[in-house]
Amino acid sequence: MNRIKRQRYFLGFIVWFFLFAVILVLDIPILFHSKLPFIAFFKRCFMILLASAFLCLYRVLRGPTAADRIIAIDILGILIVGFCAIIVIPTGRSWYIDIGIAWSLQSFISTLALAKYMEGKDLYE
Repeated sequence: MNRIKRQRYFLGFIVWFFLFAVILVLDIPILFHSKLPFIAFFKRCFMILLASAFLCLYRVLRGPTAADRIIAIDILGILIVGFCAIIVIPTGRSWYIDIGIAWSLQSFISTLALAKYMEGKDLYE
């Protein structure tokens, strides 16, 4: 059983590595066009946020406790706001900031609701 588990982890690592390599090699033409003066900086920021999002999703799926999962979901919400902020610059569409603000408010309220639920209290207390 232990051998099968190691093989499954190794295969999963290979798949994640392949997907991450494809994302690094291929450009997203809408976001990273050649007119941007600091295109390498935007790519690095985007890849760092993407890697952080994958790590947060791993913690959500494999978190040992419910509190770890809640914190990972909250951090994932912060990363989505970061994605919205980075996408505004190359696209020039300011409504992404509005999406980021709405997402941060929703993330804050949902974190409060989950914390109340974990305490065992009702939402109106």
